[in-house]
Amino acid sequence: MASSIFSDWTVWSDSPILDAISLKETLDGGQAFRWNALEAGAFEGRWNAHVVRIRPSVTCDHLEYAIPKTACPKASIDALNTYWATGIDYSALTDQLPWRSDPVIRTAIEAFPTLRILKQPFEECLFSFLCSSTKQVPQIKAIHEMVALRLGNELPDGSHALPTWSQIASGGEAPLRDAKLGYRARYINQCAQVIVERPGWLASVEQMPTADAREELLRLPGVGRKIADCVLLFGAGRLDAFPIDTWVQKILGQAYSLKDWNLNQLQQFAQIHFGQQAGYAQQFRFAAARAGKLRL
Repeated sequence: MASSIFSDWTVWSDSPILDAISLKETLDGGQAFRWNALEAGAFEGRWNAHVVRIRPSVTCDHLEYAIPKTACPKASIDALNTYWATGIDYSALTDQLPWRSDPVIRTAIEAFPTLRILKQPFEECLFSFLCSSTKQVPQIKAIHEMVALRLGNELPDGSHALPTWSQIASGGEAPLRDAKLGYRARYINQCAQVIVERPGWLASVEQMPTADAREELLRLPGVGRKIADCVLLFGAGRLDAFPIDTWVQKILGQAYSLKDWNLNQLQQFAQIHFGQQAGYAQQFRFAAARAGKLRL
């Protein structure tokens, strides 16, 4: 996008303090799929009706942001603070993890010392992880852009938002298949029909206790335990949610000598060993494993 569409860079005074490596991993490590790297360590992202660019400041520890000139500055800042969960002290949460006795998590934290969990819009997060099964991050990003272009509203910079569940339901299965979602198109379309028929249900699920919210999400077509826990972790801020896929299962098996443990046993291990920050601990390990920092 042409830089002339965007405002000048402004210091984001409430921004979290992130090192460059942790910033990149937070935005491009599989939590969210609508952020893209620009030049000089900057990133451009979209969620709901917001388009924002962020970058490390050269004059202070805070991040800087730029928004489309036609966007509302206050609404954008409020959205940034919510999306980045700036009210949560992630430094304190990191210190609560068992890094003093666990060399695996200690190595991961040292590699990504200021890694955070984003607080994405719950409805968008559900869509994102329904798209993610058996796909790599670049493929998921491409799917998001295709679906947004076909079904979503235009944003201030000329790009498109992800569609609402109502727009997905109205669009039917065809545009989802055109976006190369394959068999997932049927599940996503079915989810849309269920959600549209129950106004307010998804918003109520977000407010439920973690176990109850998970049970409700599992009622949706195509939603298994891993997708439900991803949505709760990255869309509802439930740091106790612990998504396990084959990659995470391998990490746990190798790093903690749990190769023969089943998924339920691994879930119990995570809750006991990492407590209420189990999902946050997993994101550290996941990032470190992807970066080759752990011996697997």
